[in-house]
Amino acid sequence: MPITPLPQFEADLKAYVDERDRAAYDALKAPTTIVIRFGRLKLIGEYPYRGDSKPGCGSKLVARTHRGTELGEMLTSTCPNAGCAKSVTRKDMLEYIDNSGGRDFPFYSNGRILRVATSEDLNLQAQHEQMAHAWKVDARERAQRLSLDMKIVDAEMILGKELLTFFYTSEQRVDFRELIQQLAAQHATRIEMRQVGARDEARLTADYERCGQYCCCKNFLKVLKPVSMRSAKIQKATLDPLKISGRCGRLMCCLRYEDQTYADLKKNLPNRKTKVGTPDGDGIVIDSQILTQLVLVRLDADGRDVAIPVEELGEPGKTPAREQPEPVVEQEYAQPTRTQTPDETRADDQPDAQPEPRRRRKRRRRRRPGDRQDAPPAPQSSEAPETSSRPPQTNQPPKPKDESAEGKSRMGGPRKRRRRRRRRGGSQGDSGPADTGDSGS
Repeated sequence: MPITPLPQFEADLKAYVDERDRAAYDALKAPTTIVIRFGRLKLIGEYPYRGDSKPGCGSKLVARTHRGTELGEMLTSTCPNAGCAKSVTRKDMLEYIDNSGGRDFPFYSNGRILRVATSEDLNLQAQHEQMAHAWKVDARERAQRLSLDMKIVDAEMILGKELLTFFYTSEQRVDFRELIQQLAAQHATRIEMRQVGARDEARLTADYERCGQYCCCKNFLKVLKPVSMRSAKIQKATLDPLKISGRCGRLMCCLRYEDQTYADLKKNLPNRKTKVGTPDGDGIVIDSQILTQLVLVRLDADGRDVAIPVEELGEPGKTPAREQPEPVVEQEYAQPTRTQTPDETRADDQPDAQPEPRRRRKRRRRRRPGDRQDAPPAPQSSEAPETSSRPPQTNQPPKPKDESAEGKSRMGGPRKRRRRRRRRGGSQGDSGPADTGDSGS
């Protein structure tokens, strides 16, 4: 059953919410300084504000910076109004700047906030961003015609059109005075050529990293400090360039985040080929793991390799042995006795019973194609059957075969004769059916 909102209830709720928001807005005070983020390289600036409006975090503002009139995004009001998810206090902001690079951090204060951006300002900034690609391609073609060894990476026009900046990369010094004259005549504004490195190029052009997040250089890093190969060797098990390199082709900036932690943990581990004492005996350190704080020790007594936590290591010959667990002794409990009737007999009074012999499995003779299931049973003779068709086994040497008629009669019964005939027939290549009947005595 659908729920139909009542018009009167919705009107009352809207009036109540509007009234509560209006009261909260009136209680706020206009900020005196505002921190904004501006430019293609996401520069940070704190500028004074003299307006009566009370912008919130994320608002678009027009500011006069050291480059000209620009459009920026408000980060925090640096006043008691700060408290939302995107805002920080002035104290936290200054601590972040100091920890991120201090004087190298791109922080500016020579400017002021003009006004809150209007729809015309936003449309003009959107047009500049759309034309940036065309300006970049045109500058690349002009540089190629002038045979300049440089690569135009991006172009940026500020809101007031006082400055057009071209970012380029080059391995050597380039004389681009003629290129600047051509671009200034075309755009009728001041042209600035700014050289950037591989990391700044990734900050301008890259988007996502393999971790699924925006590149750190584009998201929040302002000071791109160099990363040493030592950090990569300590933190990574393999030095595959595809795993330790970022979008810029250099070592990933995030290797610096845990470098100090790895350095502190490594100080707790002994060096390789060092003599140490363990609860299992003295030995020599073969290898160690930084994160797990485990040490692989080869014992001197039996040559075994054991992994010992770093907390259990000590000086050779002074480490106490590991406590052995006490052996568990099985106790025999007496069976409870009960009174027996005269008719009952105890099993202990009976003589020891012999174990029941195992039943021998009947060896099933593999049925052969020549055997018939419906063959009649052999006729029984009235004479007493022989106890055994084979002579008794003795240690005497075997007697030679008797070729006489009496010897032939002792060569076996009908079944053995059929087997011999089948073997003779198989050796001669006879493929006919086997003889199933008895050929006579």
